[in-house]
Amino acid sequence: MGSAATAAAVTMQDIHKSFGVLQANRGIDFTLERGEIHALLGENGAGKTTLMRVLYGLYQPDSGRILVGGTEVRIRSPRDAIAHGIGMVTQHFALVPPLTVTENIILGNTRGVRLNIEDAHQRVASASERFGVPVQPRALVKNLSVGERQRVEILKALFHDASVLILDEPTAVLVPQEVDRLFATLRNLVSAGLSVVFISHKLHEVTALTDRVTVLRSGERVGTVDTGATSQAEMARMMVGRVTSGVENTSEADRGPVVLEVDDVVAVGNRGVDALQGISLQVHAGEIVGLAGVSGNGQSELAQVLEGTRTATGGRVAVGGQDLTNGDPTAIMRAGVGRIPEDRHASLVGDLSVAQNLALEHLEDFSDRGMLDRQLIRQHAVEKIERYQIKAGPDDKTRTLSGGNMQKIVLARVLERDPAFIVVSQPTRGLDVGATEYVRERLLEQREKGAAILLISEDLDEILSLSDRVAVIYEGKILGVLSADEADAERLGLLMSGVVT
Repeated sequence: MGSAATAAAVTMQDIHKSFGVLQANRGIDFTLERGEIHALLGENGAGKTTLMRVLYGLYQPDSGRILVGGTEVRIRSPRDAIAHGIGMVTQHFALVPPLTVTENIILGNTRGVRLNIEDAHQRVASASERFGVPVQPRALVKNLSVGERQRVEILKALFHDASVLILDEPTAVLVPQEVDRLFATLRNLVSAGLSVVFISHKLHEVTALTDRVTVLRSGERVGTVDTGATSQAEMARMMVGRVTSGVENTSEADRGPVVLEVDDVVAVGNRGVDALQGISLQVHAGEIVGLAGVSGNGQSELAQVLEGTRTATGGRVAVGGQDLTNGDPTAIMRAGVGRIPEDRHASLVGDLSVAQNLALEHLEDFSDRGMLDRQLIRQHAVEKIERYQIKAGPDDKTRTLSGGNMQKIVLARVLERDPAFIVVSQPTRGLDVGATEYVRERLLEQREKGAAILLISEDLDEILSLSDRVAVIYEGKILGVLSADEADAERLGLLMSGVVT
């Protein structure tokens, strides 16, 4: 196996982990070499996060071995993992917002010794400089940007002497400029001896950053390849077991008249202050307008105003010339608006059947003199299940379905009405490659039919792939609207950060 100096940073052998009847990991072998960035890829449910939670001590494996630096270890908890030099940063940061950066970094590491805060600030500043991870020790975490918070999490792991860093979807909430800074930081750290596991679904990032790629599918390892010796198409094929096309909007928009008109709309957010500050926007028939923005800049509130679930305190919303300002959801639906909300679970009733959920928003179509025609509901479901490739039976409880199949129910329910305008929020969030491809194809199909679509997404790749025009929202205002030809990740990233060029 070689000496400790030459042994791999981490070796996981024949890892099995089950949750009841679900086998999340089935005999997985994984090796992280010293000084490499190793991507871990797979569709949702492939077993990536489970495997890394086993390595970090959050889960105990049913069987298998873990070696760190060539020595077999037992990792019963995150404390054990940290003691063995393993750190983990998830996309949901484990920071305490009211505390300073220093207090967050040293939290749980004072071992009962009275804290000299000035000395601690100095130690954090020294570590920041030594590792090349810039932070402000005295800053309150609640005042930091998402990218700055992520650097705090990374420095926290390094401060605790991590030689192995697990990053689970680290770029999910970052704008492109923050991604560039993160990648530069990681390259510097790896050149100094750190080893990184990089979990992501963004294949272009995997290609740009990593040395090797391991692909999991259905809880098993499909293979490990050198990143430079493969392609994004091949990685996607390994993930889903077939060739994927990479759905893109390639046809010229056959743009018709204005369908959606949003004029100077103002709305109060959940915190009691204006989340929308005079939004004006138009979407034409036969086009997709992407709305890009970092989470929390008003896009959710705009979708809710358009869906009729949030009151506008000023301005006007019209669809097809009809004033729908502050109409209720039923009236808005009847006016030809399709709503695909960001939380698919909230728009479905998990304990109802697939057939019942498919009919839920249009029960009047399945009733005769106040009595529901259950046979008609079931027949309708059979047709939609086949047409939308829903992997379920009409009588299956909806809560038993995967996220992709739940989203197909929502799509079927909305798109079968051929709405004139569709507001779509985060349509592929949490979906695997195959389901993402399917959803995007259906949206482009509706565009070809002449629908006006407002696509709200935090996935810039999705925005750039599907949109005819891109609007950027920042702090409740539209900072700019670009044509597809003008829009690129760098320019959008600047606007999303509030920089108008």
